[in-house]
Amino acid sequence: MHEVVRERPHRGPAPGAAALARRLSPRARDLPAAVGGSSGSRRASVLLAAVVAVSLGALAASSAAAAAAQWTRSTRPTRPAAGAPRHGSRALRPLPSPVQLRPFFAPLVAGEGSWRATGRLVAGKPAVYETTLREPGSPGVEAGVAWMDTRLLRAKLYSGSISPGGLSWKYTAPIEPAAARTVVAAFNGGFKMQDANGGYFSEGKIAAPLRAGAASLVIYRSGKATVGMWGRDVRMTPAVVAVRQNLNLLVDHGAPVPGLSPYDTSAWGSTLGGTPNVWRSGLGVTADGALVYVSGPALNVVQLAELLQRAGAVRAMELDINPFWTVFAAYSAPTGVQASAANGADLLPGMTGGPSRFFDPAWARDFVTMSATTPG
Repeated sequence: MHEVVRERPHRGPAPGAAALARRLSPRARDLPAAVGGSSGSRRASVLLAAVVAVSLGALAASSAAAAAAQWTRSTRPTRPAAGAPRHGSRALRPLPSPVQLRPFFAPLVAGEGSWRATGRLVAGKPAVYETTLREPGSPGVEAGVAWMDTRLLRAKLYSGSISPGGLSWKYTAPIEPAAARTVVAAFNGGFKMQDANGGYFSEGKIAAPLRAGAASLVIYRSGKATVGMWGRDVRMTPAVVAVRQNLNLLVDHGAPVPGLSPYDTSAWGSTLGGTPNVWRSGLGVTADGALVYVSGPALNVVQLAELLQRAGAVRAMELDINPFWTVFAAYSAPTGVQASAANGADLLPGMTGGPSRFFDPAWARDFVTMSATTPG
């Protein structure tokens, strides 16, 4: 609220009280003379004068209080009218925009590492940025990188009949029309639970037990999301509404974890054809809390970790791998208009299914939506 500047109030009676006392007090002094001069009369006069004086004092005090109240009301700041902006409301403050990424190769390709805003605006501000980087070790192949502002976006975990399994989920494909009016982006989840070496918690239900030490995407009641090691960086609290675990952290303390092999085809997911360089995806969190998603068509696990690190992740996890399951789409619908295939675009043109996949009832895998938040 703006401070109201006013003069220092008088320490005596409120305005009007002193004048009232001066007008009334002479009448009290005249009463003894008016009732006569005998001793009994004088005693009665004194008693009557005292009663009148008390009454007049109470009347003066009441008048002073009323005047003070009126003075206070006249100087009190007025309350904003209904619908007017309130100074106490919390405006949405976006995270600092992402800085340009340094490519792995020179010379530079036009636009490589330069962020472009995509998706619908949130409170008039971009909430998702995308860019591409040539894959480390594969200068002829591009990987996609998406940056998401967790101050402007609310995450929600959608569950599928294949992963994590079951048919009783409230939030599952297709995205309902009411939710589609705020969706800005959506991306794939992790492995099937038998391969994830981790747990799954959503909608108050544990589909698979949570494992200490597992890489975990954690979503809170506020819609804020982060990535961390379960039991160290993140843990169960009343504010947690969803946890999606998948293997162990791939990036920790801003660097790829030790022991990664570029030839691995099993520890970090069974690959099609037994080749280490396949479609892979990963999700990380930056030092200021943004989420970064990375995917590419010919990545081994070392290269995925390097891309997540280059994107600014301080902690990151692998998500799903192989074609069909590594998908990210942003939706550029105007405010209040439903996200759909007509206003959506995939992060990379080779991603399977197109931006309509999350609106298809047949989509049976878990995924995450990032939707516009509102000021609180």
